[in-house]
Amino acid sequence: MVPELIFQAPRKGKPPLHLADLDVAGCASAVAALGLPAFRASQLAHHYYGRLIADPRQMTDLPAAVRGLVAETLFPALLTAARDVACDAGQTRKTLWRAADGATVESVLMRYPQRTTVCISSQAGCGMACPFCATGQGGLTRNLSTAEIVEQVRAAAVAARDDFGERLSNVVFMGMGEPLANYAKVVAAVRRIIAAPPSGFGISARAVTVSTVGLVPAIGKLADEGLAVTLALSLHAPDDELRDTLVPVNTRWRVREALDAARYYADVTGRRVSVEYALIRDVNDQPWRAELLGRRLRRALGRLVHVNVIPLNPTPGSAWDASPKPVEREFVKHVRAQGVSCTVRDTRGREISAACGQLAAEGG
Repeated sequence: MVPELIFQAPRKGKPPLHLADLDVAGCASAVAALGLPAFRASQLAHHYYGRLIADPRQMTDLPAAVRGLVAETLFPALLTAARDVACDAGQTRKTLWRAADGATVESVLMRYPQRTTVCISSQAGCGMACPFCATGQGGLTRNLSTAEIVEQVRAAAVAARDDFGERLSNVVFMGMGEPLANYAKVVAAVRRIIAAPPSGFGISARAVTVSTVGLVPAIGKLADEGLAVTLALSLHAPDDELRDTLVPVNTRWRVREALDAARYYADVTGRRVSVEYALIRDVNDQPWRAELLGRRLRRALGRLVHVNVIPLNPTPGSAWDASPKPVEREFVKHVRAQGVSCTVRDTRGREISAACGQLAAEGG
């Protein structure tokens, strides 16, 4: 069993069943239960994953007499856009979604020269309690269903196609929530994302990133799933003393254990691990910590690691702030001096509260 570590009990209700909750066999069973011929299962899946249609009334090859029944039983409304904001000349778009039970989650669509990426949420809120994170400050509401996760991807794929004239190429589980604390639903969603149509969106596994604050048993289990997605370990400190404060789950699984699990993931999948490091002024940005980070990563992962330094996107009223650019440059230099690949992440959407949880915290 993978421990679903949370620091606050989830609230609110269970979302209704949706086609995207079902695997191929489940979809076939659901269609049979409606008294429809077996071929309707692949037909519905093709509409949803291949054509990105979630409204049976638009499925013109479906008999008109059954569209209402199919809509009610397999395509309930899961997420409604409560607010949309954009910046970067429309290239960054953030959506606040409201679920049927009132829970809110966020996704961000980002267009780059060579790719179009959506950052999605896996939980409404988060129970990991990291003090510099807007989502962590709000606590956990509940886990998202597989379909609620997948619907964020489908909506982003529609926007990328209709507004940008491009195919959605990348999916990152770096929005609200700790993905590995909602393990079963996240893994099922990943399978839908990477499966070829009509069973999924056909996005390359190499273009899917799953982040975690370091739920060690779940990292090992994910390695053995055979998915070979990119693992992103949100480390934020190389020493246990500071990480206990910045990432409270560290009191259960220490830095060494998290890095050992990351090494196991790299060995099993052959994929380079991404280490996320939010740089916070006068907290974790000292040169000696950069050197310690580099040494520990070199010993644990060798060349199978890349550090993403993330300039902190401060939350309103927080004492945490981003490190100055000269400090940031020095930090990167010291990590690289230890033989570890390190770059600063391109930050998007500061003016639209694009850090996860900020839009929800503003009340939608």
